[in-house]
Amino acid sequence: MTGQQNHSSAARPSRARSASSASGASGGGQPKRSRWLRVFLPALLILAWLGVFGAGGPQFGAISEVSTNEQSAFLPQSAESTRVQEALGAFLGEDSIPAVVVISTPSGDKPVNAAELQDLPERLAQAVSTTPPTKKDAPAQQPEVQASPIIPAKDGHAAQTIVLIPRSIATDAAVENMTEVLHSQLPGGVQGWVTGPAGFVADFTAAFGGIDGILLLVALAAVLVILVVVYRSPVLPILVLLAAMTALCAAVVVNVALARADLLMINGQIQGILFILVIGAATDYCLLYTSRYREELHRHHRPWDATVAAWKATWEPIVASAGTVIAGLLCLMLSDLRSNAGLGPVAAIGIVCAVLVSLTFLPAMLLFGGRAAFWPKRPQFIGADHEQNSGVWNRVAGFVRGRPRPIAVGLALLLALGCGGLFLLDATGVPQSELALGHSQARDGQAVVDEHFPGGSGAPSYVTAPEDRAAEVARTVQRQPGVASVSVTATGSPSGSVPVGPDGSPQAGAGPFRGATPTVHDGKELLQVTLRDASDSKAAEDTVVALREALRNVPGADVGGPTAVNLDTNTTSIHDRNIIIPLVLVAITLMLMLLLRSLVAPLVLLATTVLSFGFSLGVSAVVFKLVGFSGSDPSVPLFGFVFLVALGIDYNIFLMTRVREESLRRGTAEGTSRGLITTGGVITSAGVVLAATFAALTVIPIQFMVQLAVIVAFGVLIDALLVRTFLVPALTHVVGDRIWWPSRVGQPAEAGEPPETGEPAYSRTM
Repeated sequence: MTGQQNHSSAARPSRARSASSASGASGGGQPKRSRWLRVFLPALLILAWLGVFGAGGPQFGAISEVSTNEQSAFLPQSAESTRVQEALGAFLGEDSIPAVVVISTPSGDKPVNAAELQDLPERLAQAVSTTPPTKKDAPAQQPEVQASPIIPAKDGHAAQTIVLIPRSIATDAAVENMTEVLHSQLPGGVQGWVTGPAGFVADFTAAFGGIDGILLLVALAAVLVILVVVYRSPVLPILVLLAAMTALCAAVVVNVALARADLLMINGQIQGILFILVIGAATDYCLLYTSRYREELHRHHRPWDATVAAWKATWEPIVASAGTVIAGLLCLMLSDLRSNAGLGPVAAIGIVCAVLVSLTFLPAMLLFGGRAAFWPKRPQFIGADHEQNSGVWNRVAGFVRGRPRPIAVGLALLLALGCGGLFLLDATGVPQSELALGHSQARDGQAVVDEHFPGGSGAPSYVTAPEDRAAEVARTVQRQPGVASVSVTATGSPSGSVPVGPDGSPQAGAGPFRGATPTVHDGKELLQVTLRDASDSKAAEDTVVALREALRNVPGADVGGPTAVNLDTNTTSIHDRNIIIPLVLVAITLMLMLLLRSLVAPLVLLATTVLSFGFSLGVSAVVFKLVGFSGSDPSVPLFGFVFLVALGIDYNIFLMTRVREESLRRGTAEGTSRGLITTGGVITSAGVVLAATFAALTVIPIQFMVQLAVIVAFGVLIDALLVRTFLVPALTHVVGDRIWWPSRVGQPAEAGEPPETGEPAYSRTM
């Protein structure tokens, strides 16, 4: 049988070549418009995209300039802590972020001479004041930097000072300057740390510092290696990577322009995801087109004809695939968290750029490259009836078609079993001190603060209180067990506040507080509350919850500050997760129904993808426990779901659009096998590439990014290697023609010709 097939295949090329030659001869008299379309338009597209590539390169530095990693960028828009944050400037003057500078001996068992440190606050303030501003257009006159006097610990083994860093000054650079002062000017045997909110912001900034260099190099290197192994060509991987990088340059140019116009928000987290998402998606789309183009080169003598056929066959699945991702991303705009909502439009713009490049720039380059682009394995012209076959995928298709029910049931049970790991997932939030991985000066300093001072020192909670009920509110706050001390923001006080007595009234009668009066704005006063526990701890959040409950009946009394921001962020994120995930499912289901013209197939595809997501998240939760992660940010499951469901469904779209195309001519059973054979290699390659690009996020030492990278990379491999390869084809065989209901795809009356009879293609070469 193999010999017969080879004989017939050998007979076909001569007829096809003669037909092609005739076509080519007649093509010599084609009008100039056709020649312009085939030559000048592709050339113009290449030049235009190369111009975008050149313009986008310098913008990679600019995206860091418009990015922010400060906590205010993550505030929930309607939360109580946000109202307090917006009022702080009126009470505290220049908006600032506190840095807690704590001094102790390395072992903490020797006393610290506070008298030797009296001039340290002034030196630290001077170091901060010489720090460059965050914006080039900042005023020449820097705001005055305030630093509290040295505050010794009760046990005498530590001391601290609070330095307020103006928001107009680069926080990370200010922390670095203060660290240099501590290293050079502290007495021998004494060590200092910069911690508090400013210290943790500096950690974040340092973690994201190499994002536009190291991250891109790692991702591109991984993709290049995979493409070289898959295609065994030195030219094609370069073209695909050039297209992917051009898409990223276009996305950066557009997003930077919109960020400068204050139309969207970018932070380090969004920036990292944008880079990886665009590189991975653009590469996937380019691989799908490249695979079909190579297939069409076997069927068409002229590269132009192969280009037209490949473009017509791939534009719909690529656009539909991108549409599902964009729909999922835009659902994030419904989030009440600025960081989540900001990712939606930024990433959606990136996906649009990836689609445009894969359907214009890459086809134009491959058109001019022709068969030489695949050197040294150039695709040879065979004829119009050429059918792509692969020994491996022929055997896979035969295996699935022969045992569809056991495969479907077995894989479904395996995936469901992995979902059991979800019981170990704790996605209620993690302390800020644990978000940055590796060495952290801020984390080490916070440990010293916790040992010698109230944990909330330097990062107070704030309570706004109506002026006529301020004393009552202060008394209520003082009664909470988790509160160490309370003061009221005051004008005329050296420290900017006045302690509150047991009766809730300001103690401004004597000493340095003589003549100080509480600051009143809009009929309210501001209480500064030092908590006993670290500001990012669960115990501190419980205290904030108790304060809010106790003040519920006092109109205008709101509780904010770093602890409240963390609490509101986690609470809002959980709420958003419960709202957005169902919306993403609905949006993607509707997209699949429009693409496949079916009601059954989209539900089957969505069920398999959701099951795959549950498996990936469950297994990842077990891994997180084993490596020692205490928990996960509430946004991790949300982002993981959006990316895995939206991207994982891509491979099912690539498969099922080809299955539908083949089923129109052959019937559902044969069409499923042919679809798996023809798309098996490209989808597997695309899955491995996308997994590798997301795995590159692990180079960013932020727990959120590492966990997201593990979940998405593992989930993409499961989707590409198990779900798309075995589960979906097996279910399609089991359901049969009903998979296309209410369409009649696969039935001879609808297809226009009866399905092919005889042995299926996958058995003819076995």
